[in-house]
Amino acid sequence: MNNNNQSAVINNEVQKLDDRTITAWLRGLLTVAYADGHFDPEEQDLIASLTQDELMPNTNLGDLEPICPEDLATELGDDAQIRENFLRTAVMMAIANGVYSQAEADSVHNFQEALDLDIEALQALESTLWNPEQKNNNLISPDKEEGAIDVLNPVKKWLDGMSINDPRVARFLCKMIPPQCPFERDIKLFGKKIVHIPPMCKLNPLYEQLVGLRFRSLSYLADDCNEDISNYI
Repeated sequence: MNNNNQSAVINNEVQKLDDRTITAWLRGLLTVAYADGHFDPEEQDLIASLTQDELMPNTNLGDLEPICPEDLATELGDDAQIRENFLRTAVMMAIANGVYSQAEADSVHNFQEALDLDIEALQALESTLWNPEQKNNNLISPDKEEGAIDVLNPVKKWLDGMSINDPRVARFLCKMIPPQCPFERDIKLFGKKIVHIPPMCKLNPLYEQLVGLRFRSLSYLADDCNEDISNYI
């Protein structure tokens, strides 16, 4: 782990972000969600339920629009820790369904450049890019042979380096990341199956990183902010 990530993990002081920064953060996540063109009404309802209560309780999700990389960089300010933590949540938004598309990768890359961040770990993630012409070409990893190199190991370490020092972001993460591996299910619209969701723990090899981040968020809210976390358990 590099020195930047070490300082991010060690620094656990409460660092409340202002509403303007949080709004830009949320617009950035929405931009990634829109990237592949599959942000349907059901997804909008899901993201609204995960964000409005914690990040911007008085904001209508429909009033928010995607944000260009340059504007995001301006609104997030010069703090490298805040910038990198935003990028971590953007990557989590992109990989939550176990598929990392070219459009999502391009969106994340554009944000990375505008935020003046050099994240080598993202190069490993790009090796998993989904190609619709190839079957099973996503984050689902086949059983590794003994001694095989985990290509996603740099990404795992990078996600593990995310600091938790803002209560609203911590609550958002506790809601965005489920407390246990969700059951597989079919999503139906007017009686017709539109998508099949396999168990997240099987779908996403980065699930352990997400669970670890959720645990650190819960610990931060309970220990540093003295909040009741029973609603998240």
